[in-house]
Amino acid sequence: MPDAPYGSWPTPLTSALVVQAAVGLGEVRPDGEDLLWAEGRAAEGGRIALVRRTPDGTTSDVVPPEVNVRTAVHEYGGGAWWVADGVVFLVDWADQRLRRLDADGITLLTPEPAVARGDRYADGDVAPDGSWLVCVREHHPSSGAPAAEVVNEIVRCDARALAEPEVLVSGPDFVAAPRLSPDGSALAWVSWDHPSMPWDDTVLTVRSLASGEDTVVAGGPGASVSEPVWQRDGSLTFLSDRTGWWNLYRWSDGAVEPLVQLDAEIGVPGWQLGGSRYALLDDGSVVFARSSEGFDALAVRRPDGTVEELDTGFTVVRSVRAVGDGVVCVAGSPTTETGVHVVSGSGSVTTVRPPRDLGLDPSILSAPEPMTFASVDGDGNPREAHALYYPPSGTVEGELPPLLVVIHGGPTGAAAPVLSVGLQYWTTRGFGVVDVNYGGSTGYGRAYREQLQGAWGIVDVADCLAAARALADAGRVDPARLAIRGGSAGGFTVLAALARSDTPFAAGADHFGVADLEALAADTHKFESRYLDGLVGPYPAARDVYVERSPLTHVDRFSTPLIVLQGEEDAIVPPNQSEMIVAALREKGVPVAYLLFAGEQHGFRRAENIRRALDAELSFYAQLFGFTLPQDEGIEPVEIER
Repeated sequence: MPDAPYGSWPTPLTSALVVQAAVGLGEVRPDGEDLLWAEGRAAEGGRIALVRRTPDGTTSDVVPPEVNVRTAVHEYGGGAWWVADGVVFLVDWADQRLRRLDADGITLLTPEPAVARGDRYADGDVAPDGSWLVCVREHHPSSGAPAAEVVNEIVRCDARALAEPEVLVSGPDFVAAPRLSPDGSALAWVSWDHPSMPWDDTVLTVRSLASGEDTVVAGGPGASVSEPVWQRDGSLTFLSDRTGWWNLYRWSDGAVEPLVQLDAEIGVPGWQLGGSRYALLDDGSVVFARSSEGFDALAVRRPDGTVEELDTGFTVVRSVRAVGDGVVCVAGSPTTETGVHVVSGSGSVTTVRPPRDLGLDPSILSAPEPMTFASVDGDGNPREAHALYYPPSGTVEGELPPLLVVIHGGPTGAAAPVLSVGLQYWTTRGFGVVDVNYGGSTGYGRAYREQLQGAWGIVDVADCLAAARALADAGRVDPARLAIRGGSAGGFTVLAALARSDTPFAAGADHFGVADLEALAADTHKFESRYLDGLVGPYPAARDVYVERSPLTHVDRFSTPLIVLQGEEDAIVPPNQSEMIVAALREKGVPVAYLLFAGEQHGFRRAENIRRALDAELSFYAQLFGFTLPQDEGIEPVEIER
């Protein structure tokens, strides 16, 4: 039992450890007997590198250190690289142009656009003979072009030499997942139009490249379709939530049949391109990730139709790809960060890229406890909400711990029950942390996801308040030391929760959050430019709702101290959002701290900025809650303007 007050405990989980050799694992893909995966490296300024592993276990970087394999399509990226027969195709963050990397070096495949970074590429597939490829192109006609002028299309590119791409699909507001049939004769893709998002209403289309005839396979109003994958027999598998859950289907000979039907989510929201949650094996089995009650697991559908969960211990699973008689995936658990693992069809696990060795005693780590608690909807009607609670890693006699209510981004997203040293940074110091899967989160079916329609800033706030009060009423946390933190959409929820006269929170941390919904509607990128139509209402017809729902409108109700952290180059939630709320709180005299990070976009990638953000937030709470900072960590106190 610690003999120091909650919040002040010494811990090996310092901000230095959080970033030490920190790697964010992205997509993994097989290439013959080799495996390739992406690594986001905080120590290299957040650069995304590619790593190749050969069968003898040797690993090596694929791209030179000046290349950052990252695409800006949809601003959130994903699908920045793919591989075929030893050849890697990739997009470099610096100029967004498409490149070929093989034994002869790097070859540019797309011409220089008229505007710097004006043409962005992602999510490609290579023809069977390797001579051409298809991918998504996002065209920006001018620097800072308004969302209405940005064009998303599927193009055909020469896979061996620099050439002007040929447009194959244009017209829909958005396109994704262009996939070529095994013989190269047909193209499948997903599309959607404003104001839908990819988790709302999408369409899966197949085109005969010989005749040009298009066939709509699935989707439409009320259905989100994703992840089309051609199979060797010419059938096409895909995910659809037409039953209320993202499940697996197969299209063959003009008919659609269900392959996996569960009250669980195989699919995930399409914030990024290039995702993969399932893979078909040579024996006809399907290995897939599924989310239920906030936790992922791997499962297999046998050829006879039976479904069996695999005992891997993984609670977060991404990038599932067929390899040998099983799959390779990126996965982790509450006690391990994500690694790259090969999982056989029987469930045996071989780790090929282990998580970093933190050298920690497992007993100090806090495991997530699933919570279901009472909340209300926008009309005050009772409903249930969900969260993951991480208790502090010890107790102090006669004292209750402070609580951090964590709000995930999106808001169409979910809390991830995987070891996060950034979260354990708090629990090992004596904080309780509750990661809230408020109404609108994914992993609980379409009906739960749609609870936020027209109710952003209401249902999410109600669930965050309810989670904090449930833990306080149960005597697990100190009701006088409740804090709330969140980034992006989560930052908006933080501000909305503090813009209430009855807020229970004594401190808040807003990481690049939205303060003014009307300003966001007028100044954001194409992908999200109509997102608020569903969450708030069509703009400008619903302008009164935008104004009323904006935290900036209700600064008069603010009294809770706030720390604001913002990236200077954020194109998704521009810095003016943070600057408006900070200026308003300064004028009102509410205690506020503001840190602006140069060179950062939406989310912090550089090691030094990740450290400063964590330590500044800890310093902020220490000053408000009255505990002392550990002296041996060299934490620079943050200035609170009072």
